[in-house]
Amino acid sequence: MGMTFKRPWLAHYPKSIPGRINIEEKALHMYLQEAAEDEPEKVALEFMGTEMTYEEVYHQSLALCERLQSLGIEQGDRVAIMLPNCPQAVISYYGTLMAGAVVVQTNPLYVERELENQIVDSGAKLIICLDMVYPRVMNIFGHTNLEHVIVTKVEEYLPFPKSMIYPLMKKRNHQMLVNTYHTDHTHSLNTLIKNGHPTQVNSVSVDPKRDLALLQYTGGTTRSAKGCMLTHRNLVSNTAQALTWMYKIDHGNEVILCALPFFHVYGMTVGMNFSIMDRSKMVIVPRFEREQVLKTIQKQKVSIFPGTPTMYIGIINDPHVHKYDLSSVNVSISGSAPLPFDVQMRFEQLTGGKLVEGYGLTEASPVSHFNLVWGYRPKGSIGLPWPNTDVKVISQETGEMVGPGEIGEIAICGPQIMRGYWRRREETRASFQEEWLLTGDMGYMDEEGFFYIVDRKKDMIIAGGFNIYPREIEEVLFKHDDVQEVAVVGVPDLYRGETVKAFVVLKEGATVNERELDIYCRKYLAAYKVPKMYEFREELPKTTVGKVLKRELTNEKKPIVSREISND
Repeated sequence: MGMTFKRPWLAHYPKSIPGRINIEEKALHMYLQEAAEDEPEKVALEFMGTEMTYEEVYHQSLALCERLQSLGIEQGDRVAIMLPNCPQAVISYYGTLMAGAVVVQTNPLYVERELENQIVDSGAKLIICLDMVYPRVMNIFGHTNLEHVIVTKVEEYLPFPKSMIYPLMKKRNHQMLVNTYHTDHTHSLNTLIKNGHPTQVNSVSVDPKRDLALLQYTGGTTRSAKGCMLTHRNLVSNTAQALTWMYKIDHGNEVILCALPFFHVYGMTVGMNFSIMDRSKMVIVPRFEREQVLKTIQKQKVSIFPGTPTMYIGIINDPHVHKYDLSSVNVSISGSAPLPFDVQMRFEQLTGGKLVEGYGLTEASPVSHFNLVWGYRPKGSIGLPWPNTDVKVISQETGEMVGPGEIGEIAICGPQIMRGYWRRREETRASFQEEWLLTGDMGYMDEEGFFYIVDRKKDMIIAGGFNIYPREIEEVLFKHDDVQEVAVVGVPDLYRGETVKAFVVLKEGATVNERELDIYCRKYLAAYKVPKMYEFREELPKTTVGKVLKRELTNEKKPIVSREISND
């Protein structure tokens, strides 16, 4: 290598943060067990008025583990969890890990095509889902390796009278309810846990370095979506790094808002796993709704708020925000998309706490960099590498490390880096340079060791914190009878960070309009992936070899003739 490897970022570490920390060699679920044994009566989670202690969460997870084993789940089997944030998501996650199985986090918004692709690729034998998505699961059941479906209802963990009101609200919204299950392969989660025998669990020996805890898919679910193989040690490492970075928090007594979805690796690590390892209290909200979140922060005295720029933008722009007391929020951590400086400043003024931005990717469990919560934060930086994490910038031309200020591809090495992509040796090989993970993001390090992202090598769009892959949307639109060519790009959006725009060339004589394409896309794509804008063109700009010049489309300064689809 042409340059000597240095770690200038360590000079900025506060005395309380070591450059290297000791990573415990234990399975992730052991942290829940130890918390339950040491502090059984401590509140582990709160959900819309329901509280559960560490002992209750552990006991129910163990009961589910025994029932999973009785249904034939063995060590290394994959179990899909298709749930919004709720107590069942936590219990399903830890119960699966206790059985030695591998969690496959599945977005409840997925339509059948997306769901089928992920279940087939992962080889999942069992799925745990909400009653409202059960029909979707059953429609693809016969095309997969699934042997069992476990169904739950949100209201099963709601206090009275919310547990009575919630089903009525669902009926009013014309959502499908599944009240009884008549098949041999369909089970009620509630019944399984009640009938479980925690003392009869078959003990499983987990090798934290080798054994997988999680298959986390990188984005869309076409052939290009890849399952990141994350081990117990990967997830333990990243959670321990997060706890070390937050050195001033009141360990064991924090109240952590879990508004980020657990099915996203960011929400899973800095929300759920962080809370359990710290033995703090997680306050779970099923989805981000401004008014509900503001009420929850005030009532529960939330002290840590992991989120996305979209969430913070929503709160600072809420017309009634000053009616709420947000002064309990000491630390907010932003990820998934770039955080505008103005948003950071305004949110800190509202709460009196700190809002800091980090960087990561699914392949890194997911965090590799973070700004100092209590210290110097240069504008626009993604911060410093976390303890035990080495980072370098690699030249696209030579493949060698470049010096400070020079732009290249960010490469990361550390205990949180995945084992590789599930059943994809070639993609795994292409993503690593020896032990270094090539992120696909272009950036640079300054003289002091702070890192900056300047561009994405990949075309991924990040809208409202969701990763969206243009190729998947293009493939759906290409199948429309009236579409000749299409290019999907991300365009700036003040609220979502980016929004999806499709440039479309129609076949001769075709008359399809934006509304019809919108209806068509909603059949095959989750709502957040559906283009919000369409622009019809006679042709698309291309290279001499016929490749569409997407950068030209996104950089055009000419008047836009596209129209935005109003409904979400």
